[in-house]
Parts: sequence; structure tokens; C-alpha cells
Amino acid sequence: MSSSSSKVVLITGTSSGIGLAAAVAAAQAGWRVVATLRDTGRSGALRKAAGEAGVELDVRQLDVTDERSVAAAVDGVIADHGRLDAVINNAGAGHLGTLENESVADVRAVMEVNFFGVLHVSKAALPHLRATGGRLITVTSVGGIIGQPFNEAYCAAKFAVEGYMESLAPVAARLGVAVSVVEPGAVATEFVNNIGVDLAAEVAAAGPYADALQAYLDRTVAQFLNGAQTPAEAAGAVLEALTADRPAFRLQTSDWAREFTGTKLTDLDGSAVLGLTGGWVG
Repeated sequence: MSSSSSKVVLITGTSSGIGLAAAVAAAQAGWRVVATLRDTGRSGALRKAAGEAGVELDVRQLDVTDERSVAAAVDGVIADHGRLDAVINNAGAGHLGTLENESVADVRAVMEVNFFGVLHVSKAALPHLRATGGRLITVTSVGGIIGQPFNEAYCAAKFAVEGYMESLAPVAARLGVAVSVVEPGAVATEFVNNIGVDLAAEVAAAGPYADALQAYLDRTVAQFLNGAQTPAEAAGAVLEALTADRPAFRLQTSDWAREFTGTKLTDLDGSAVLGLTGGWVG
């Protein structure tokens, strides 16, 4: 599947981070990029990056949790561009919490964005991807392979996405659609800030979990400060899934991510994973 200005890709969650970087990189590779975000008022950084790169983006509104918004966006792409060759499901939201200290409604909200949002977009796009022999790419996380403390709901959503897409992949392939997932590790983006919580207040309210939460936060903040990829580096794996002749189903964005996920894939009894993540909470 060679890059061509005639090929159209729709990307969700492009206001910052990997989505923004992937939108610019795909446009530089010759794709017509429909860059979507929930609030187009937050498109300033995206438009600036496109201008600096000398590329044009078709910026549109799309809320992955609203089926009508998704349908309108996909229908609009077909009406204006006549085709859809690829979708990159990138929109998502972070979450911090543990079962005893949060409501089931909180968990449902995480699933709506990170799992059902992916399904809404993918379902609307698939008829058009079948018509073009296209690609369905979803940015998941290393947290979709290894469960991480105080990320139960987030990891559950990413596990669900991974399982859904792994199950869908051979079915879609029979009809000419290549399915891939891209698994970033720590990326220096606004994603952590977008969790939207006061970390000190969370620790103060954590009750018997306070010490473990503080240990987890100390470790995680240090990782993001000292070992995170740039969004452009992580977007390289997304571009590979978009442009490779035969894209892999599962791509990690760094050597660290490959090593980390590899721990799970060779851990038949779970002891290696729990030994690793247990150390994160003291």
C-alpha cells in the first residue's frame, strides 16, 4: 500500500500528543488527513504544527462517545473525499483510581471513551475500509498487555481493545482490511495531565491505599520525566502500520515497550508480571 495523495486517513484525538504527531507525519507521507478532535476550539497546536511542517489537514469535529457525531464525521469524509482508506483510533483518556475508592460509574466512563469509542468509529468506518482494502489502526498502550497498579479501569479498557482487535483481525483480513494495534509506553504528552486529578488530593483521600499510591506516583512521574518518548517518536510506529506493505498486527513504539510487553507474553503463570508491578507500589 504505497503513499499517495489520493489516499484518505481519518485520525481521532489529534489535539495533542501522538494523534497530532501522527496527523502531521501522515500528511508529510502524502496522505489526505482528516484530523478530528472532540473540541475544534483546541485545534491551535495542531494547526500550528501543520503550518510549520508545510502540510494541509482537514480538521473536523468528532466525539468518539457520541454515535451521531461519529456517523456525521465518517459520512462527511465520504461526501467530501469520496473514499476512506484508513482509520487511526487514537482518542483516549487517562484515569487514576482503584476499585474500593471509585464508583462503577467512573469505570463505565473510562470504558466509554477508551473502548466503546473505538468501536463506534471502527463500526462506522468498516464498510468504507472494505471498499478500499484499507487499514484499521488503534493506538492502545502497554497497559493493554500488562495491568498496572491504580490503572485498573484504564488497563481494562485497553485490554478489551486489544482482545477485540485481535479477534477481529482475521475476520477483517478475509475481506481485505488490515487491523493493527500500536502500543506506546511512556510518551511525553499532555496525556498524563489530561487525567484531570489533583495528585496530592488523591493521595490524601486514598485511605489505606495512600502509601501504595504515593509509591506508584513517585515511580511513574520519574519514568515520564526521564524515560518518555517524544510524540513524534511514538507516531513512527503508527506511520509504519499505515504505510508498510504488510503491517504487523501488534507494534510497540520503543525498545522499552517491546521489552515490557514481552514480559507478559512469556509469563505463563503471571509471577513475572506481578513481581514487576508489585515493586511499583512499595
